[in-house]
Amino acid sequence: MCGIVGVLGKHEAAPLLVEALKRLEYRGYDSAGIATVNEGALERRRAVGKLVNLSDLLVHEPLVGKAGIGHTRWATHGAPTEVNAHPHRAGSVAVVHNGIIENYRELRAELAEQGIKFVTETDTETVALLTQHHIAQGKSPVEAAMATLDRLNGAFALVFLFEGEDDLLIATRKGSPLAIGHGDGEVYVGSDAIALGPLTDRITYLDEGDRAVLTRSKIEIRDETGAVVERPVKKIRIDAARVDKGGHKHFMAKEIAEQPTVLAEAIRSYLTPDGKGIALPGDGIDFTAVDRLTMVACGTASYACLTAKYWFEQYARIPVDVDIASEFRYREPPIPARTTALFVSQSGETADTLAALRYCQRKAERIVSVVNVPESSIARESDLALPIHAGVEVGVASTKAFTCQLVVLLLLALKAASDREEITAEELAAHLADLRALPGVLNAALDRGKDVRKVARKLAEARDVLFLGRGLMYPLALEGALKLKEISYIHAEAYASGELKHGPIALIDKTVPVVVMAPRDALFDKTVSNMQEVMARGGKVVLVTDAEGLRDAGDGVWQQITLPSVAPILTPILYALPAQQLAYHTAIAKGTDVDQPRNLAKSVTVE
Repeated sequence: MCGIVGVLGKHEAAPLLVEALKRLEYRGYDSAGIATVNEGALERRRAVGKLVNLSDLLVHEPLVGKAGIGHTRWATHGAPTEVNAHPHRAGSVAVVHNGIIENYRELRAELAEQGIKFVTETDTETVALLTQHHIAQGKSPVEAAMATLDRLNGAFALVFLFEGEDDLLIATRKGSPLAIGHGDGEVYVGSDAIALGPLTDRITYLDEGDRAVLTRSKIEIRDETGAVVERPVKKIRIDAARVDKGGHKHFMAKEIAEQPTVLAEAIRSYLTPDGKGIALPGDGIDFTAVDRLTMVACGTASYACLTAKYWFEQYARIPVDVDIASEFRYREPPIPARTTALFVSQSGETADTLAALRYCQRKAERIVSVVNVPESSIARESDLALPIHAGVEVGVASTKAFTCQLVVLLLLALKAASDREEITAEELAAHLADLRALPGVLNAALDRGKDVRKVARKLAEARDVLFLGRGLMYPLALEGALKLKEISYIHAEAYASGELKHGPIALIDKTVPVVVMAPRDALFDKTVSNMQEVMARGGKVVLVTDAEGLRDAGDGVWQQITLPSVAPILTPILYALPAQQLAYHTAIAKGTDVDQPRNLAKSVTVE
């Protein structure tokens, strides 16, 4: 969740650290800080709130030095205060940390017995104090850091900086991502490539358990057994690491608008040259050997999985289990033979999803992931990684990554249906032709944003909103409710339309808008019946449908959003747009922070 940067450079570190931290703001944070070493002296500056507060502090209290570390914190242990902000310091040691030290209470008690006092509420301070304790006993900085790491349990990324050491950083990862950037006589560390993009295009991703000792002239990496290892240096595309709003007011607005373009790229990347077949990377998947799919994800990605369940079961006739990752491995579910386990994550670093993947290793026949970051932990630990080609997504509320996940999962379901001869080659070609035309349909839907803004201004006055949908629209109702909660802070819930009368209808009155997602499909008439039940009780219906659906819905609809018509199999991808736009424009009307909503982080790397 948090952001880490480190620099051993030729130039002043503070400006580089702050600029890199700005590129990690999308992860979510509530305080920030940096530390530098200059002629052996270690100093730090920290501030609560946005990075501008830290920048202002540095104007009045500048830091000099060409070696440094920086951090944006998302509070876990202890409130977001300056005292709890990173970097944490104990004597000659400064530390920045992502993740959670699970045994920090035990370590804290041991240190307290030695008369060592704590000044923060954080687990991270324990790391700094324990390392300083080892130094006080005569260990070198490297030896002290390694001895500390041997004692830590949990999921973490750590970078150490030491007083008196202008040319030393120590970095490690265990369950939380960390990358090393290579420069000309310089070296960098970052939570991901986005932070390092302007500094270098050569990146080494640390593997699980790696410990790296960094100087300007040498990088030594040891694996979890202590053996010296070589990790590959990968070239990253600088333009892929660019983070700007492209003329839009918010990153979320930009990323909604980018969807026709990125979906076209995602579709193109999986089609054969004639556009009539599906080509997966690597060895692909032979779905004739798959008896069952287990799909696991968190948040928005879990709704992509739930949508795909309908596709796989209806078109490929493969039974599918969908689990949220935070519950999956604790159930210790049995994994039958000939099961493929599929994991979906935008960042590829989602802690719960990664833990679920590791549970399935050596149990499932094959591990497949759908990710936006091909070098992520989840991708690297999968037998087959399927990139979604969404590009960098900065807004915390996922938009283009969700629709790209849907596209890749739909292509996978169609491949399964074709492999198992549940659809003919002609039917597959027809579906793919519809899919290739979808970006143009999305462009047409985006042009109708004025209708959505009108509805959003009215939703902004509500305290509670319900979303309803049937079939493929049920996961989209869930996603619509989540989006509204995330960025407008309006309480929203979603239900399968047929469940309305089994309890939730008690919530209906004239103050509760009900968003009904209902393309004119085989389930439309049943959805309209549920909608009539809402209106009969004074409920205010916002109907999201196509022109034919609007014509057949009857009178009494409070507000409407009309979309183009598409093939039923494609409706979840199209109807994601108004779900996103409703949330975005409602948040604008309420004046909330669209791109960095309170309490949320983009990449959740702790359980």
